[in-house]
Amino acid sequence: MGIPTEPIGSIPRPPELLAALSDHAAGRISAGELAERQDVAVADTIGRLAELGCPVLVDGEQSKPSFATYPISGFAGLSPDGAVIPFADGHTRQLPHLTSGPFSYQTHADTYLKAAQRHTSLPVKQAVIAPSALSLLYPADGIPGYPRERFIADLVDAAEADIRGCLDAGAHVVQLDFTEGRLSLKLDPSGGVLDAFIGLNNQVLERFTAEERARIGVHTCPGGDQDSTHSLDIDYAGLLPKLFQLKAGNFYVQLASEPDPDRVLAIVATHLPPDARVFVGVTDPIDPVLETPEQVRDRVLAAARHIPPAQLGTCDDCGFSPFADDTSTSRDLAFAKISARLEGTALASAALGT
Repeated sequence: MGIPTEPIGSIPRPPELLAALSDHAAGRISAGELAERQDVAVADTIGRLAELGCPVLVDGEQSKPSFATYPISGFAGLSPDGAVIPFADGHTRQLPHLTSGPFSYQTHADTYLKAAQRHTSLPVKQAVIAPSALSLLYPADGIPGYPRERFIADLVDAAEADIRGCLDAGAHVVQLDFTEGRLSLKLDPSGGVLDAFIGLNNQVLERFTAEERARIGVHTCPGGDQDSTHSLDIDYAGLLPKLFQLKAGNFYVQLASEPDPDRVLAIVATHLPPDARVFVGVTDPIDPVLETPEQVRDRVLAAARHIPPAQLGTCDDCGFSPFADDTSTSRDLAFAKISARLEGTALASAALGT
């Protein structure tokens, strides 16, 4: 068996789907018509990944409004003026904030998983949002009659159900997107917010058995969006030792865009649990330059100098289009980068004799 390789999640939407999203927002097509176009895009995404030889598929998040907000789309007790996330190029993303309780998911991720499974018999991975990200919905000044403690209890229950539903539906792996981990150190350099995030996520993860956690992973990156990031300037050394305290069997770590990958790999090697696997990023989704298979191979071999091959995998640094309106990377370039990851990982596997 060679070194395993997996995508992270999102793939840029095809022009036809982007047009359908605009038409639906303007009231020109129905929700049913939009769903049909989303399903076509899911089928195309899965088909193209299978043609490339991907051993594990994703639906490309073609039907999600974003990787972060899918559970709360349509929730009545929200106001749009929540936490603002600034990116290095000056653009921002804004979360809503909760105005009333009780909190609940409106959509669970197994909905997307089951829709994808209709188009393939190959293993399908499902990304879910980490509960730590959704904890940012609760306002600092509280909600009358709905204390934060009750919100957290509701959130933990909902996040567990989101993961468990995907495991029960046969997901190859369930991946928690934890992009806010590195961002938390920008918001609070003391690490207190990060500690709270780790503790909250572990409240959920500890509800699963060791066998179940072997099929659960956590993804970290500096938040790629519109060819920019929100926290690439934050030292990984503050995040990684705490990241590996999470009770998960797999970790997906952005690495290709790091200025000093060997330093990061040394930190990973020191803190990676002995029963966990780390998938290192070998392609950079926001870099317009296409990696060659040989570049990917060399990145894998560099990682193998620090991490035992039995604990090593490869991935893309991040999703290619985490928000539906992000068109900064073309769909064809995304698939080309994925192809380079597959070919380069195979070359490295051969060189390592795995």
